[in-house]
Amino acid sequence: MKIDLHIHSKDGSDGKMSLEQIFEEASRRGIDLISITDHDSIHCQEFAKRLADRYGICYIYGVELNVTLTHPAYNDSKPISLDFLAYQYDIHYQPLVQKLIKLREFRKVRAEKILENINKELIKEGLKGFTHKDIEEIQSTVDGSFGRPHIANYMVKKGIVASKQKAFDKYLVKCNVPKMPLSLAEASELVHGAGGKLILAHPNDPNGTSLISFTRDLHEQFKIIKETMLPYIDGIECWHSRHDKNTTESYLAFAKKMGLMVTGGSDCHQQPILMGTVDAPDWVAEQFGF
Repeated sequence: MKIDLHIHSKDGSDGKMSLEQIFEEASRRGIDLISITDHDSIHCQEFAKRLADRYGICYIYGVELNVTLTHPAYNDSKPISLDFLAYQYDIHYQPLVQKLIKLREFRKVRAEKILENINKELIKEGLKGFTHKDIEEIQSTVDGSFGRPHIANYMVKKGIVASKQKAFDKYLVKCNVPKMPLSLAEASELVHGAGGKLILAHPNDPNGTSLISFTRDLHEQFKIIKETMLPYIDGIECWHSRHDKNTTESYLAFAKKMGLMVTGGSDCHQQPILMGTVDAPDWVAEQFGF
C-alpha cells in the first residue's frame, strides 16, 4: 500500500499543482491513501474527497497548522514556529472553520506589511519599490493562502533577485512579519473539538519549521515533546522526505514508547514531484481505520 499523508495544493495553499493534477498524478503513481494538508485551509477538502473517490483512492481530510511554541530552556525563551497536521476532523466544525478564516485573512495583511518592509530596503538600494499594481499582480497568482513564497516568486519574475532562495536570503527573512500566533493548546482544542487527530509534523526537518530551531539533539527533542506536547497531540510524523533513516527510526521508537500514532508524508509542493516517495508501511493506514 502506497501512502502519502502530507501534500500541498495550488487550490488551498502553496503547492504548484491543482487538485485535479495532484490526483491524476497520484493515480498514475499508484498511491492508495492520500491527504491534502494545505496551510490553514480546508475549503478544498470536499472537492479533494470527490476526486479521491473518482480515482479510487482512499482519502483522509487534512490540514497543516502553524503553531507558536516557547520553551524556557531553549532559544532564550523566544518563540519558534512548528507545524502540526490535523486529520479526520469534521470539516464543518465552525470553531475550526472560523479560526482558519481569520488565519488566512491575517496572512494577506502580513504579506502586505512584509512588502512595505521590502520597499524600505529597495529604496535604500536605489531601486523602485512595489506599488499597488505590483501587490495586485502578486495577489492574482495566489490560489490558496497568501504567503512569502508568492512574494519571492514575483521578485524573481521582476528580476530583483535571481532565485526564490535569494529572495528569502536577502529580503524575506530580514523583512519578515510574525504570523498570527496559534498556541498548541488552542490548536489541540480546535482539532479535537472537531473530532480529529493532531500530529507533530516533520519534527527534525533541517530545512523547515521544526524542533531543530531549539536543538539538533534528538533526545533533547524527545524531552521537549514530553514536557510541552504530550497532553495535546495524538502522534508524530516519522516518515518525511527530509528525515534521514536515523531520525525516522528514533522517532518511531519514541512514539511507540509514548503510545503515539505515527504518520508519513512527502510534504510535496510539486517542485519536484515527491508524492508517494516516502516509504510509510501499511499499518499506518490501519491507525485511521483503513
